[in-house]
Amino acid sequence: MDNSTSIQFFYLVTFSKNSTSDIFFLCAFFLIYFVGIIGNSAMIALICLDSQLHTPMYLFICNLSVIDILYTNAMVPKLLHMLLTRNNKISFTQCFTQVFAFTFIAGTEDVLLAAMAYDRYVAICKPLHHQRILCKRNCVLLTSGLWLYTCLNAILMAYSASTMTFCHSVQVQQFFCDVKGLNNLFCTSSKAFYIALNVETMLFGVIPLLCCLLSYSKIITEIMRIKTKDGRRKAFSTCSSHLTIITLYFVTAVAMYLMSPKGCGDVLYQVFSVFCTTITPMLNPLIYSLQNKDVRRAMKRFLGAK
Repeated sequence: MDNSTSIQFFYLVTFSKNSTSDIFFLCAFFLIYFVGIIGNSAMIALICLDSQLHTPMYLFICNLSVIDILYTNAMVPKLLHMLLTRNNKISFTQCFTQVFAFTFIAGTEDVLLAAMAYDRYVAICKPLHHQRILCKRNCVLLTSGLWLYTCLNAILMAYSASTMTFCHSVQVQQFFCDVKGLNNLFCTSSKAFYIALNVETMLFGVIPLLCCLLSYSKIITEIMRIKTKDGRRKAFSTCSSHLTIITLYFVTAVAMYLMSPKGCGDVLYQVFSVFCTTITPMLNPLIYSLQNKDVRRAMKRFLGAK
């Protein structure tokens, strides 16, 4: 029987069990949503309006802010609705729209963070070749390609998951729909689907993480060769913001996907899920504005400060 007729809806699991905690979480997530949207929108506007930020690094940061806005819009509004109405039901179509959105956004962010790590590697280890390797044309092609590549992958994964047969339950152990959460509901196994899932994890999870680790191992080695303390500090300051962001993102993402919602406790699993999908997108523009000297200067110019 077709899933679209056999299953009409799923139930998502939120954090609260009573109306008092619902109000607390509703206010907290609305604040996270508001700060995330405003912060990332401001970062995009600042980069677009300030010509001194029209460099490869800030093109990538601008794309990261777009991703973070999409992240919060894909996850938080439905969560706020569930907390407000105490109705955790989500339709089949809405659920797999979230599966597509999460797979698309998460995959794009993984690959983009790896591209940003490569940009920092070229800037520090091969400074004379930076403008040639990461010229405007190459950066536009790279970012356009990764958006298209991850979009096609998300369409494939969402469609493949939607054709699986569900029979164990209609309760997803997560506050949003993703492939891992739905995986426990499948009553039939498809070898082709699981091969595709493992390949997708390798291409959009493991390889970007390894690229980041390799880039930063070479960056740290190059920085340690600088003889002066001031020179090392100046070189490290150009990548400290990005290093902070990839550490936050990959640590929480790896923790979230290595653990099972049933095996290690719902609360801990939910905490990592919240951090990965809502808090990290909110923190990214704050990290760049606090740690990045060029962004702080651009903000002062934009606000008319001396």
